[in-house]
Amino acid sequence: MDWPRLPLQDGTLVPVLGFGTGTAWFKNDPNDPANPELIEVLKTALSKGFVHIDTADAYGTESEVGIAIKESGIPRDKLFITTKVMAGWKDVPAALRKSLERLQLDYVDLYLLHNPYLIPTTEDLQNAWKGLETVKSAGLARSIGVSNFQRHHLEAVLDICTVVPAINQIEFHPYLQRDADYIPWMREKGVEVSSFKTLAPITVGAGGFLDPVLQSIAETHGVATSTVLLSWAIGRHAVPITTTSKGERMDEYLAAVTLKLSTEEEEEITKVGLQHHFRWWGRKFFGPDDRS
Repeated sequence: MDWPRLPLQDGTLVPVLGFGTGTAWFKNDPNDPANPELIEVLKTALSKGFVHIDTADAYGTESEVGIAIKESGIPRDKLFITTKVMAGWKDVPAALRKSLERLQLDYVDLYLLHNPYLIPTTEDLQNAWKGLETVKSAGLARSIGVSNFQRHHLEAVLDICTVVPAINQIEFHPYLQRDADYIPWMREKGVEVSSFKTLAPITVGAGGFLDPVLQSIAETHGVATSTVLLSWAIGRHAVPITTTSKGERMDEYLAAVTLKLSTEEEEEITKVGLQHHFRWWGRKFFGPDDRS
């Protein structure tokens, strides 16, 4: 597949769909023995054509990603690997060296500061970001960004950074579009969007207004509703990250890369999605109607 890519402000081109290794695959200790099931799932995803793999030290799945890459035989330069730092935010260079050992790689394509809510102070957050700038300067990470950051977190980083975060990986889907005063502001600052839980409207948030809309559009194109949702996100210049253990689901997700929704279809999903507010991640950090 000739992968379409989202250009970041630092010149990096990110494949527009990523295969994730979080949620169902968590290990309590990243140094625990590798999960053979996940290794096989990753090898299947790679063989089907996924080139963007997303992991994190907090997921405990970097070793599996490294083994799967090695056993796949795919050249390193054909892949795009994202990982994240959470527990190691006090010494980011040391944390990335450990991640690279587990990944069996010399560098990652994208390195994200994972969770600002676990970093005690604004000064700590700023110092952690400086650590990411250090590993980028050393060539250990081609691009650097953040994950789960809200506007005040990003503002704290922008106040001191010499390298603007290239991307922010956040929950994003038709029921949480964050378009009022957040994503447009991010993009003005040069920060692009990667998304998780993009399929929430048909999984954890099923039963909402979008159900019949997505089903109708899916039937029109002869695809799955998951394909439609991922295509909608890609059409809004996001990079969705999703996962599955099933080969047929992988095929559905990959079909989103080539599916072209009409302008009317995209607008209908956007309009109907705005009628319902649903957030899956981090609800304790937000008010019940906070759509930022």
